[in-house]
Amino acid sequence: MARLQAISNLGNLSKLTFSSLSPLGRSRDPVSQKLFQLALDEIRKFAENPQGWIILVGPVGSGKTHLACAVANYCISTGHSAFYVTAAELLDHLRSTYSPTSEVEYDELFEQIKNSPLLILDNLNYSATTAWSKDKLEQLLEHRFNGRLPTLITTGMSVEEFSADYAGHMNDPDVSKILILKKESSSLQSLDSLDLELLNNMRFKNFDIKRLSLQEEVRQNLEQAYNIAREFARAPQGWLIYQGLNGCGKTHLSAAIANELRESGKDVLFIVVPDLLDHLRASFGPESRVSYDALFEKIKKIPVLVLDDFGEHSATSWAQEKLYQLINYRYNARLATVITTCLNLEEIENRVSSRMVDPSISLVFNIIAPDYRGDIKTSKTGRARPRAKS
Repeated sequence: MARLQAISNLGNLSKLTFSSLSPLGRSRDPVSQKLFQLALDEIRKFAENPQGWIILVGPVGSGKTHLACAVANYCISTGHSAFYVTAAELLDHLRSTYSPTSEVEYDELFEQIKNSPLLILDNLNYSATTAWSKDKLEQLLEHRFNGRLPTLITTGMSVEEFSADYAGHMNDPDVSKILILKKESSSLQSLDSLDLELLNNMRFKNFDIKRLSLQEEVRQNLEQAYNIAREFARAPQGWLIYQGLNGCGKTHLSAAIANELRESGKDVLFIVVPDLLDHLRASFGPESRVSYDALFEKIKKIPVLVLDDFGEHSATSWAQEKLYQLINYRYNARLATVITTCLNLEEIENRVSSRMVDPSISLVFNIIAPDYRGDIKTSKTGRARPRAKS
């Protein structure tokens, strides 16, 4: 381990400790301060008992290097091993082993790094690497993921910008936690319906699952829908499809999922599908600040997408094609998705509905509660009925 100790000599970085951290981080934005506090709590727990992966995501100056070094310095101070290195320095050290004057062979050094008890890899950025560099980093990450070796990674990239395999590793809730340190404005921000007061107030704490007017069977169904939503918010994986009449609670539950994920720092977009289509159409206009291609790519790749009111808006061939492209991409990439609809699956285009009902990725749940806002009644079979056309 002598070679590793020489590489990971923290030097001036030894001053970057938990005690020298501001508990609110470096941002004056209240949302970013809360995100930093949440990240700091998780990082302290990780330092005391390193298990799994931590992915710290944030722009330059957000404090991610300070947090990473604080973990390394804490472990060293308590007599435990920690190997800290920036991704660029790591690659430079590996390249240097090809020199005839190198005191260590490549295989020996790479094996030590791959099997380090705790690896802290700072400033990982795939977009700035050569094919050789990318291959070395992928070998390293694959080995540590398969071995469930404690690893802390910091990056200025969003997780979806990594290759599909490693974005999948980073999004695996059994191994990894993604901590976002600072929210930056994006072209998706103006699309997010959660900024509307009504949807922003839809939380799990104010969802009524004990409505006195409901029959016991219906109340149990609503409670089950609630529990499924809570579980999805805890670890968003696969697809969750809520069917039911207008006002049955499916929008409230999907908005509650999105609000909870946003508050925990996760990248999530909640949007009503007709609004989504309008935004895509508007991106073709000469006054649009974002191109159609850039906007659609970001929507397709966002880690968690909530599509509310999936239904009759897809009547035109253009709308059908855009929604199919979106659904198909997220299906193939296995990206977490929540969809609400008033339609039966038989009424949805087959190439879309066939993906919704795939049990390997999707859970379809029919909420049989009546409209909260009126006296609409469900049939005895509890099947969701389509909305009356206006």
